Amino acid sequence: MAGGDLYGRGRASKLPAGIWVLFGAIALSLSAVVAVPLVAALGAIPAPGHASAGIEATPSPTDDSSGLSPSASPTLSPSDEAPGVNADALALLAQIPDSPGKSIAQYYREQFGQAWFDQDRNGCDTRNDILRRDLSEVVLKDGTNGCKVLAGRLLDPYTGETVDFQSGASTSAEVQIDHIVPLAWAWRQGAEKWTFEDRMAFANDPANLLASIGRVNQAKSDSGPSEWLPPAESARCMYAEKFVAVVSEWRLGINRADRSALERILLACT
Repeated sequence: MAGGDLYGRGRASKLPAGIWVLFGAIALSLSAVVAVPLVAALGAIPAPGHASAGIEATPSPTDDSSGLSPSASPTLSPSDEAPGVNADALALLAQIPDSPGKSIAQYYREQFGQAWFDQDRNGCDTRNDILRRDLSEVVLKDGTNGCKVLAGRLLDPYTGETVDFQSGASTSAEVQIDHIVPLAWAWRQGAEKWTFEDRMAFANDPANLLASIGRVNQAKSDSGPSEWLPPAESARCMYAEKFVAVVSEWRLGINRADRSALERILLACT
């Protein structure tokens, strides 16, 4: 036969293709018989960091109780950073624009209009409106349509002290009305550009006013939160929340130092 005889004398024999196919099938069958139990045995060995039934895995050095490595820790939101944090106030604070805290013109109280002007036209000046709101055991003067406060008792919002108020030339100053956001501070943060009418409305906004012990109000003066905080730590969250709310409502700016101070206070609130 061409290329060699049937028995392959003197050269490599050539088998028909069908014979090679048969050999291949036999080899695959033998491989399957051996592989199946081997795979089953290997499957009983757990992978690092995982446990299979009946076998406890040894945690890797980067495992912690959360299942995350230190480099994979999630980004915290304000509500995650401190329990009870006032997220609303922090969100408002974040929206308030930055301000250099400087004005072109000098501040004068008269730029905010008549002190304690009857802004709401209820027939009573703003000072007496706030005294009636914030004092307890209020005594009113006859013939003033329930306006003039003669006496009362104040629980000071900044110290927690109690003081008796008595109207009079030498005693009225013991209880004063504080602008939470001081007028001079507001002037430096944008109120300089307001109309006179807007400044007068701001000066008499009840949301920005609190009755307070006179010496505390005098110590606060026109300071922002980076320079003054309520003596009672328990009052600082209230103060910060109100300060932010007023600044946001009146679309004022805020300087860097006061923003940082407010952030620290609000993050510590519980």
